[in-house]
Amino acid sequence: MTNADLIVRTLREAGVTHGFGVPSGNVLPLLEAMRSGGLPFVLTAHEGSAAFAADVMGRLGAAPGLCVATLGPGATNLTTGVGSAYLDRSPLLAVTCNLPTAQLGRRLQMAIDHRALFGPLTKASLALRRGRVAPVLAEALEIALGEPPGPVHVDLPEDVATAPATEDPPPVPRARRLRPAPDAALARAAELLQGARRPVAVIGASAMRLRTPGLLREVVERHRLPFASTTMAKGLLDEEHPLALGCIERARRQVQRDFLRGADLVVGLGYDVVEVEYEAWIGRTPLLAVDVEPVDADASVMVAHEVVGDLDASLERLARAEPARHDWPEGAVRDHRERWRRALRPSAAGFAPHRAIDVVREILPRDGVLAFDVGAHTHQIASQWTAHEPRTFLITNGWSSMGFGLPAAIAAKLARPERAVVAVVGDGCFQMTCGEVATARRLALPLPIVVLDDGWLSLIHVKQRRRCLVPYGTALGRGEPAGPPAHYFGVPAVGVRTAEELARSLRAALDADRPTVIEAVVDPDHYLETVYD
Repeated sequence: MTNADLIVRTLREAGVTHGFGVPSGNVLPLLEAMRSGGLPFVLTAHEGSAAFAADVMGRLGAAPGLCVATLGPGATNLTTGVGSAYLDRSPLLAVTCNLPTAQLGRRLQMAIDHRALFGPLTKASLALRRGRVAPVLAEALEIALGEPPGPVHVDLPEDVATAPATEDPPPVPRARRLRPAPDAALARAAELLQGARRPVAVIGASAMRLRTPGLLREVVERHRLPFASTTMAKGLLDEEHPLALGCIERARRQVQRDFLRGADLVVGLGYDVVEVEYEAWIGRTPLLAVDVEPVDADASVMVAHEVVGDLDASLERLARAEPARHDWPEGAVRDHRERWRRALRPSAAGFAPHRAIDVVREILPRDGVLAFDVGAHTHQIASQWTAHEPRTFLITNGWSSMGFGLPAAIAAKLARPERAVVAVVGDGCFQMTCGEVATARRLALPLPIVVLDDGWLSLIHVKQRRRCLVPYGTALGRGEPAGPPAHYFGVPAVGVRTAEELARSLRAALDADRPTVIEAVVDPDHYLETVYD
């Protein structure tokens, strides 16, 4: 057994199911070990996509995701997706296959300092060396899974990979739980809840890592808390719940801010400010924060109290506390939600993006998975989409990088083959990652890829228009009147111009045995009304 074999065996025993990447000569020892060791390697079109896919594998599974790249440009390409895992709190191992040990530090072709490169983007950057493979790998896995989870970089010289293993595989690491918050802190939180007249809860991304997500429902129903969520936390509680307010700080954000600022206490449940800082929306409403980390806010935020510790344990206590007695008017949540939903769908002469999004929501099963990209459509989808289950709504919001949607959908379909998965991407994002259509084809994934073609980098175009600037550098060109080409890399492509055409094409794509690209030509004018308002 070589060290590469030892690495693969360790990763498999830890629960890693796939590796994503682009190989080179330095990667071949690890690639061969993956082949012989039964750890599938997914060849992506770009290393950045490999890391995005590994990020999503880490979110959806019990083990870190895995991405692999060669030295130099392969490593630099990998960093965009690794940064996503870092700020979106996804456990991931990023392996760079390097020069032989004797050549490290020399001025050679493609050689750079990988650990200096990955240091600011990871929880740790570790080096594998002969005789120090098993303990370092165990450390990497433990760090990646530790709270808050995130990526760990591991550098593997080629001679270390090919050398005979001299160590046994390490024990399977387990994520360490945080200590429960002090009893006094939880007692004070219960007192504040009972004393509030109009409390409202806002659920954040840290709650995605709850071992028992149902605790959120117990808390909001026990205390009858109207609740909103950040973008990444959508679906942790069914958004059809009668207390659901929807997503904050996306399209029509001012409507949400109006309601939240009418509260006399905001209860942050697992609220990670990496998505959006409290200062943006909370105003002078006092904050009760229940999270895994202390509040990160400036002096303008009135922190009434914070509870820091294991989130499951904190929610268990709050779910047993004396119920709050507040005086929200009857129907206040329902009326607000209806007002907000109407505001998100302004009248439009053409095929508006909000209509296309509604069609996808209507066709995709309740437990289906949506993966989408970054742009103006992100704001609209985040606010408009109704999510029913945890981890069915995949987006990067801490890192917020274009290029996430398609590789995320590929990973989601691999991780959840029994579920319907749809990718929705903008035309700019599709230009960045269209090569991953070939990846989906090789994997024979029944994956609809809906491209919202509006002819612009619309998010930046909206900003230009709001600042009274001449639109420049943001035009992409519209789809041809005759429609898209017959295929991309052997994947059929169809063009749609109406909601009815989109519905028919999407149903057919979900029933297919391969991916399908659906180019939906939409009119972006309503973004000017909904985005940032």
